Amino acid sequence: MAKAKRAYVCNDCGADFPRWQGQCNACGAWNTITEVRLAASPQVARNERLSGGYAGSTTDSEVQTLSSIDLQEVPRFSSSFKEFDRVLGGGIVPGAAILIGGNPGAGKSTLLLQTMCRLAAEMPTLYVTGEESLQQVAMRASRLGLPKDNLKMLSETNIDKICQVAEKEQPKIMVIDSIQVMHVADVQSSPGSVAQVRESATALTRYAKQNNVAIFLVGHVTKDGTLAGPKVLEHIIDCSVLLDGSADSRFRTLRSHKNRFGAVNELGVFAMTGQGLKEVNNPSAIFLSRGEEETSGSSVMVVWEGTRPLLVEIQALVDYSQLSNPRRVSVGLDQNRLSMLLAVLHKHGGLQMADQDVFVNVVGGVKVAETSADLALIMALLSSFKDRPLAKDVVVFGEVGLAGEIRPVPSGQERLMEAYKHGFKKAIVPAANMPKGGIEGMQIHGVKKLSEAIDAFDEL
Repeated sequence: MAKAKRAYVCNDCGADFPRWQGQCNACGAWNTITEVRLAASPQVARNERLSGGYAGSTTDSEVQTLSSIDLQEVPRFSSSFKEFDRVLGGGIVPGAAILIGGNPGAGKSTLLLQTMCRLAAEMPTLYVTGEESLQQVAMRASRLGLPKDNLKMLSETNIDKICQVAEKEQPKIMVIDSIQVMHVADVQSSPGSVAQVRESATALTRYAKQNNVAIFLVGHVTKDGTLAGPKVLEHIIDCSVLLDGSADSRFRTLRSHKNRFGAVNELGVFAMTGQGLKEVNNPSAIFLSRGEEETSGSSVMVVWEGTRPLLVEIQALVDYSQLSNPRRVSVGLDQNRLSMLLAVLHKHGGLQMADQDVFVNVVGGVKVAETSADLALIMALLSSFKDRPLAKDVVVFGEVGLAGEIRPVPSGQERLMEAYKHGFKKAIVPAANMPKGGIEGMQIHGVKKLSEAIDAFDEL
């Protein structure tokens, strides 16, 4: 009888080692390497499964020149949600493997169940549940009022059996809920381990490519907000999206982190209701829900999310500190960048805030990563420090350098047009982003230095 093989795999990054060791040489983590027992000869069965062991999935590989490849765009089909289609790059691509992650209760299964029930009337579909029973899924569908006549369900965790059923049913789109509970018989380790997640995702992705089936994989999220499982999981799949939302908010944001068929960092907004997730076609109206009275410490900026501009409000509170080390708190923005902008404001703006507590918040739970928010943040800090409200019809964006210069940002004219559509009549932008012909009905101040931006703030 052949001796069982052993492998030692890092739970964080998925690196393999011939023997156990305390620290992973690939990612530097300690005590993350675990022993994985493999079957006596799993390679033969694994190669058969991945190379076309399923009936009807064998394909002949041919070598082609780059010029002979057909450049006709692969036809997409809609998910029935415009916001979902936007994040996916325009729709679902046949043969794509899409990973959807999110915190528990974010709405991953709800979103996919709504999508599958709607698509089931147009094409063959298969929903595979490994964590919930079929009765639980049916109860959720009844509670949401979804059509249940055409959607085919399967409760299974074995990858080989799932692919065999899929060969029989011939679906155009599949959902695997979730990848952490799936297992491959050849790998002798528990479901959810690094080896099982990697092999399961590899087998499902290969099946999707060979049979031209779109597969959605549901993935769990760890406590630090990253997808659970090995990092190689994100390299195997074609598209990775994350459904995020705080527990006290009814809004959910769907953002793409990797997309081979569209733009990354694309953002879709949904609202969680009693009938499931409802898409929000105008997110700027939500993030700009301000009061009637003008208050100090508030400014509106235009950030670029994927392929569209988005208006969000940034708030700042500057107050005298009773502590020897004043607090710097930032929610939705990089705290290190806040400290840098405070130093620039002191050096080139002549405003001393070393003895002040500074609190910064982006309204609506949006996380802003691009540098176009620098100038808007400084305007909010100035407004709170001087206790002078900025006019409600003023929009601000621009990058601030360490020398006090105001640098241009991409898609400046599109940002201004989006602000004008929402009723903003004035703007403070980098001089390089000034539109050549201007915008009729909008007063635009182009600034080159921080001092000019402060003067424009005093004028407005």
